Amino acid sequence: MRDESRWVMMNRRQFLITSLAGSLVAATNMLRFPGPVYAASGFDLPQLPYPQDALAPHISERQIGFHYGKHHRAYIEKLNELLKGTKLEKARLEDVIKTSAGFPDMVGLFNNAAQAWNHTFYWKCMRPGGGGKPISKLAKMIQASFGNFNNFREEFTKAAATLFGSGWAWLVENGGGLEVVQTSNADNPLIYGQKPLLTIDVWEHAYYLDYQNARKDYIAAFLDHLVNWEFVAKNLSKA
Repeated sequence: MRDESRWVMMNRRQFLITSLAGSLVAATNMLRFPGPVYAASGFDLPQLPYPQDALAPHISERQIGFHYGKHHRAYIEKLNELLKGTKLEKARLEDVIKTSAGFPDMVGLFNNAAQAWNHTFYWKCMRPGGGGKPISKLAKMIQASFGNFNNFREEFTKAAATLFGSGWAWLVENGGGLEVVQTSNADNPLIYGQKPLLTIDVWEHAYYLDYQNARKDYIAAFLDHLVNWEFVAKNLSKA
């Protein structure tokens, strides 16, 4: 009996170890997923593409800590709360956005879903040592659509700097050409049939700790030092 009991205890222990290891692998894979993904408990906050201090000095670790760790996380958590028990509970994030857009009784759901998507996209639009000018097909399309890169830069800067209140400035593909557009609050080009290629977040929570009310300085730093043109080019290739 003693040997049998010891065998049972050993097998139980092995089962627990195996189960725990499996859970850790699953959790690690979830953290590495490149965007919000529906998990058993809802959408999960995606991991940043870089360490929180990687964009300094242009965007500080403290700024990203608040922006990503508090604001972005809050959108994900509220989204999960609003989705629970609804027909959209296990829908793709893009489908939640498109389904809820324009309906007054779903405005809270839309705002949190769109902000979850917008922020994930925004983080990918930046990288350490980024900025400057794009090359290849993207550069040619910018020239065809805006005349030259400087014209694009001026138009993008104006869209980001003059947006009243909170929102986003975007470079989008629309009808075979490129356009710069503004969206207010949580609005997203997806609901207008446009393909997002690049965005900058001009809500104050995106830059205020580092730049206070100097939004134009934040925009210049984004364009000169942070834009991930490789990511933008990949988005164009999928358009």
